[in-house]
Amino acid sequence: MGEMVLKGLNRSRFEASLLARLRTALAPHGTFAVSTAQSAVYAVPEGACDMGGAFAAAARVFGFAALCRAVRCEKDIEDIKRKALPLPGLQNARSFKVEARRADKRFPLTSPQICREVGGFLHETLGLPVDVNTPGETIWVEIRETAAYVHTRPDGGAGGLPPGTAGKAALLLSGGIDSPVAGWRMARRGLSLLPVHFASYPYTSPEARDKVLKLAGILASWCGPLTVRVLSFTAIQEAIRKHCPDDLATVLTRRSMCRVANAVALRNGAGAIVTGDSLGQVASQTMEALAVTEEASALPLLRPLVGMDKEEVSRAARRIGTFETSILPYEDCCGLFTPRHPQTKPKLDAVLAAERLYDYQGLEAETLRNVEKIEV
Repeated sequence: MGEMVLKGLNRSRFEASLLARLRTALAPHGTFAVSTAQSAVYAVPEGACDMGGAFAAAARVFGFAALCRAVRCEKDIEDIKRKALPLPGLQNARSFKVEARRADKRFPLTSPQICREVGGFLHETLGLPVDVNTPGETIWVEIRETAAYVHTRPDGGAGGLPPGTAGKAALLLSGGIDSPVAGWRMARRGLSLLPVHFASYPYTSPEARDKVLKLAGILASWCGPLTVRVLSFTAIQEAIRKHCPDDLATVLTRRSMCRVANAVALRNGAGAIVTGDSLGQVASQTMEALAVTEEASALPLLRPLVGMDKEEVSRAARRIGTFETSILPYEDCCGLFTPRHPQTKPKLDAVLAAERLYDYQGLEAETLRNVEKIEV
C-alpha cells in the first residue's frame, strides 16, 4: 500500500478510502471480495470476472505501490509447488529464481528453505537454470496469515494516496495538454477533483466541449466519477476585449476565471484551485503575471507543473492517456482574443484600474447563475 503504511492513528481512514475506490474501479469487471491484511489488499473474484480488465483498472487506483495476480495456496509446501508450476511467464523463461516472504512465522519452513524447496522442484520439473542475479523470471512465495500465495514479479502501481484523503480542489480544466496532467498529479496526492471548464459559445464549438468531457472521463478512470462544471465565459471575454487595455486582456481573463472558480469551489466544499501553469511557458505564466493572477483568488492556487517544461508534461500526458485527446484541433476559450503583445510584467495597480472600467463582477455573478453540471 505504498506510503500509506507510514500513516499513524489515521491510517484506517486512508485504507477505507483505498478499498472504496478499488471496489468502484473493479465493479464493471465482475464481483470481487475486497479486504486488507498485513499492509496488503486482496481482491478475490467471486464468479466469472474479467480479470484482465480488473487488473488494468486496479493499476489506475491511487494508493498502490505494486500489484500482482496471485494464486492462493494451502499453507503446505507441496500445494505451493504444484500451483507455482503453471504460473504465466515461467514456461518460456530463460532462467528463474524464487523469493519468499514468511509473514506467518508459524509456517514450519524458513524463507531460505521455501526458496530451496520450490526452486529445486521447478528446476527438476522444467529443466530451467537458476539465476539469482539476473533471472528471466522471479517466482514469489508469500506466507500470509490466512493462506499462502504464489505469483510472478509485481507490476508497478499508480502510487500516491487515494483521492479525497487530502481534501477537495477545483481543477481549471481546459482542452490543452497541461491541465489534465495537473489534475492527475494532484489527484495522486489525495485530492478529490472538481473540474471547472469555461466555454465561450459561439467562439468555441460543441466539439471543443466534448473534447474536455472526454479528458475528464480519462481522469475519472484514475480518480473515480467526476462532475464537471461548465460555465459560459463569452460575455466576460467580450467585455474584456471591448473595455480593457489590449495588453492586459490575458491577465484580466485569468483573474476573472479565478474569481469564478473560487465561487464554484467554495459552494462545493473545495479548499484550493488547481491550474496547469508552468513558469515562463507563456506570457501569462511569468512570475509577475502569476502573482497578479493569484491576487484575485481567495483560495490557494496549486500549480503542480510549475517547474516542468512542455516535453516533460507531454510525456506525462502520454502516460496517463490524455495526450491524443488534448492535441485534437478544437479551440478553447483560453486561446481567444489573445493580444499581439501581452504584458509579461503586469503591475497590480494597473490591472486593478483596468478592472474598475467595467462591471466584470456583475458578469461573473450572471455566469455563476448558469452552471451546467455533467457527470463523467
